Amino acid sequence: MTQIGTAPTGQGSPAVDDEETRPTGGSRPGPWKRGPVLTTCALLLGLLLLLHGKLTDRAGLSSLVETFLPWFGLFVPVLLAAALLRRSATAVAALLLPAVVWVSLFGRLLGDKSRTGSDLTVVSHNVAAENRDPVGTARDLAASGADLLALEELTDQAKGTYEKELAKAYPHHTVQGTVGLWSKLPLSATGPVDVLRGMVGPMAKKPRPEGTPVDTPRALRTTVTTKQGVLAVYVAHLGSVRVMPRGGFWTDSRDAGATKLAKAVAAERSERVLVLGDFNGTLDDHALDGLSSQLRSVQDVAGDGFGFSWPAKFPIARIDQILVRGVGPKSAWLLPATGSDHLPVAAGISW
Repeated sequence: MTQIGTAPTGQGSPAVDDEETRPTGGSRPGPWKRGPVLTTCALLLGLLLLLHGKLTDRAGLSSLVETFLPWFGLFVPVLLAAALLRRSATAVAALLLPAVVWVSLFGRLLGDKSRTGSDLTVVSHNVAAENRDPVGTARDLAASGADLLALEELTDQAKGTYEKELAKAYPHHTVQGTVGLWSKLPLSATGPVDVLRGMVGPMAKKPRPEGTPVDTPRALRTTVTTKQGVLAVYVAHLGSVRVMPRGGFWTDSRDAGATKLAKAVAAERSERVLVLGDFNGTLDDHALDGLSSQLRSVQDVAGDGFGFSWPAKFPIARIDQILVRGVGPKSAWLLPATGSDHLPVAAGISW
C-alpha cells in the first residue's frame, strides 16, 4: 500500500537556495555612502562656526547667532551619536570640521587660567531696575571686598539705597545717570560718556529742542589713583536688544552705543584702561569688534570657563564684561546671584 504524504526533511526534499530568499533591489550601501543628510548637516555646522562673521546683518541674524555661538557645539555630539547609529563613516569624518573649529574658537576657555597676585579687584554688576532687594544686593557686593565696584541700571529710587549701604566700604563714588562707580581709591576727572542711541531704530526717543537727548547718561569715565599709578575707568550700560515680531533681532541701539564707546576708548590718553559694564552682547558678536580689538577680556585671558552671566537663574551668555588695556589680567570669576537677573562678574588685575 502506497502512503501519500510529504517526504521528511532531508529525505528527498528539494534543496533550498538561500540566494533566492534574499530581497532583491541591490546590496546595502557601504559605510562611506550612508548618511548623506547627516554629512550635510555636519558640514553646514562647521561652515557656520567657521564663517559666522560673514552672516548677514539683516534682521540681526549675525548678532543672534554669535550671541549663542558656543552652544552650537552641542550639535557635534548629537550628530556624532546619530552618525554612529547610522554607521555612517562619511558623517563621522565630516564632524571633524565643526569639532576642530569649535575647539579653535572656544578651547582657550576650557579650564581654569587664573593666577594669584592681583593688585586690584574689580566687580561689575547690572543690579536691575526691578531688583526688589537693593539693600541685600549692596551688602553682598560690599562683602566681595572689591576695590572698585561698577553698578549699572541704577534707578532714582534705588540710588540712595546703594549710596547709603556702600558708603562705609567705599568712601569715593560717582553716579552718572544710570551707572555708577564705588571706589576705595580716590576718583578724579569724572564725567558722562555719550553712548546713547540717539535717533536709531524703532525704540529711539526724540531729542529735546536744545538737542540734548531725553535719556539719562548710560556710561561714565573717571580716573582712579592707585599706588601703581592712574587708571582710566569706563563704566557702561549699552542699549538693550529686542526680538521684534517683524524686525527680527533688533540691536541698533546697542550697536550705536558700542561704536561710540569704542571711539571714546580709542581717544583715551591713559596707558592703563579698564572698561566694565553690561554690553548686552558677547565678545563673539562682531558688533563689539571695535572694543574687543582694543581691549582684552579678563575672562578670556584669566578666567575659569565661559563665565556666562545672564540670565542669573540659568546663564547662557556672558553679556557683562570686564576689559583691560595696559594692565595684566590675573583672574576672573562670577559672584553669587543677587536680586538681579544678572550675575556679578569679578576680576583681578595687576600692573
